[in-house]
Amino acid sequence: MKKILYAITALAACLALSQCKSADYLSVSSPDKSDDAFVTSTVSETFKTLAYCYGTYKSVAGGGNYNWNDSASDCEYYPEYNSNNGRIGYLRPQEAGADNKSSQFNNLFKIAARCARIGNILAEKDEVKSALEAGQVNDWTQLYGEAWTFWAYAYTELIRHFGDVPFGIENSVVEEYTLTSRYDILDACIAKLKEVESSMYDLGQGGIQAERMSRTFANMLIAEANLMAGGYQTLRSDVSGLYGDVSFETMYTNSDNKTQAFFARRSDWQSYYKEAQTYFRKVVSGERKGTLTLVTTDDRGLDNPFQRGFQYIMDMQVSPESIFEVGNVQPQQSERPYSQGRPSDGGNANNAPCKVFSGIRVIPTAYYQVWEDGDKRWDASAVVTGSDGKGNEALVNLGSGSRLSGGIAINKWDISKMKDPYTVAPRKSGMNYVFFRMDNTMLKLAEVDLALGDATEATSLINQLRSRAGVATLGTATVDDLILEYKRECMGEGDIKFAEIRTGKFTELGKAMRAELKAVIAGLEKDGYYTFSNGRTISNYVWTKLVDISGNGKGVNTGNRVEGDPVLSPGWRGIYDYTQISAVAGVVTGTTHNLAIEGLFEYIDPNGAKAEELEANGYKKVEWASKMVSEQGTLWDYNMLSGIDLSDVPLYFHPIPRETLDQSKGNVTNGYGLPQV
Repeated sequence: MKKILYAITALAACLALSQCKSADYLSVSSPDKSDDAFVTSTVSETFKTLAYCYGTYKSVAGGGNYNWNDSASDCEYYPEYNSNNGRIGYLRPQEAGADNKSSQFNNLFKIAARCARIGNILAEKDEVKSALEAGQVNDWTQLYGEAWTFWAYAYTELIRHFGDVPFGIENSVVEEYTLTSRYDILDACIAKLKEVESSMYDLGQGGIQAERMSRTFANMLIAEANLMAGGYQTLRSDVSGLYGDVSFETMYTNSDNKTQAFFARRSDWQSYYKEAQTYFRKVVSGERKGTLTLVTTDDRGLDNPFQRGFQYIMDMQVSPESIFEVGNVQPQQSERPYSQGRPSDGGNANNAPCKVFSGIRVIPTAYYQVWEDGDKRWDASAVVTGSDGKGNEALVNLGSGSRLSGGIAINKWDISKMKDPYTVAPRKSGMNYVFFRMDNTMLKLAEVDLALGDATEATSLINQLRSRAGVATLGTATVDDLILEYKRECMGEGDIKFAEIRTGKFTELGKAMRAELKAVIAGLEKDGYYTFSNGRTISNYVWTKLVDISGNGKGVNTGNRVEGDPVLSPGWRGIYDYTQISAVAGVVTGTTHNLAIEGLFEYIDPNGAKAEELEANGYKKVEWASKMVSEQGTLWDYNMLSGIDLSDVPLYFHPIPRETLDQSKGNVTNGYGLPQV
């Protein structure tokens, strides 16, 4: 059961380790060994040192900052027009400040330094050496493997978000340093993970749950690092010899003076994908699976096992399909749902519920087309309503902004769906951050299968997810099918963008999305509506009314959609009955709290008989897609991967901070058009 408290303040004992501030990790000498015996005197004392690293990742480098805005893709976007928070998501790195993500960069290096120090100390401990020599796994060897696995994870995160970075200088005094090829770093991480993974417990063994890094996670990370090494990605062409003798298969090249980069994969990518395939299989169905399982049944009688997997998080439990969750506890900072969940216009204290910013939104072209009829993932993933903060369900709008403004939101983390909704303050719900789950691991295995020509296993994996979602299985899956399944399973979680990049589809799909948006807006401007090829229609206006579906004036959370019912379609929305929470009961207004919506998927003529009838029955006409027309030159252009019009090479990396550049004595620079100051 939850929770391990990964609090930075929990670590007094970690004073024996390197104290790193900002870019000080570049000049840290090893701590006095006289402290090592105390730090490793017991398993619990040693774990405190790792708890610090978990806490640092949770607080600064992990779940916050709107998932770094890296979710921006052909189906997801950042909702505030022209905000510095979304520069990289817009693919406009030249407009981002050099210190745009300095906290994340510095703290990932701090974690790597501490974990390497812990790993080196433990490697010299008699209990660890004797167990490793005997091939035994115990609590000491788990800590040893865990430290090095976390070290490798910190570096894969640095590569994912910053590209090529300095490497191998943690816990040492250096006068000069330079960039290291991401391929060399990934090779080193893979080698270290292979060395230590057998010293760890599988998920479920030795009391190790998904809130800690297990052997299951280490094997997944070996596969992930191989996938990162072998896939398409944006590379630097401005640093001579950076990638050594690696040869490439190049898809796009950008040779202008500011953004010298190319988009390619290494020519020997198949060897990396074959190893990724081996290790993904160990996790998904092999000897490293441990207690990991895909949730395929719903013990609540609601028949939505996909949503059940996320409900564990809202119930403050570890999900059985999670490989790694970053633990959170109330009332410490917890970015979910604040940054990535269902929105609320509430205030900053004791509201029903409090403010939920919602920094990741779903592009309407995706909302209306990605999911098939009857797909249980649709409503459980994306939502058109939030809360007014006063206990009432409210429609979002498609204009620039946050909270109820900003567009269709992610529905996977929702204060109103919590077993005990947290209403004291924003950003303190206690929900875990889930980064690696069974389903996105299955999709990554299917991705390497398709690349290597094994469509049979790939199709089987995809069909397992489709069967769980209640939609028809496929014949033989293609890469296009795979990308659609990423969207259906992983909306708002940060996976879609990188899957499209690795498969070489990102630029193509980004340009297609921008062209389709223009067609939709033109139709809305001309006719007041636009009908997609699947028959669903988006209109300038919809009609809404607050209603009571509880029978006693109280709010109700809904389940699977009931077609034709304006309150139950879309499903998985509604509102918690906040009158049941004494601290905020007085904030609740009105006696009808659920929202009925008409016209969300069909056109209603504002001057026609149906509109007249609805308004006679208490419905109000409200803006919907009309905001896309009025803001077509701002939010619905600039925020929608607009940088893809400037460069076929997607420029998605964050800048290396100024202090790191300065201390390198000119050996480290920012590429991709990112600023140097």
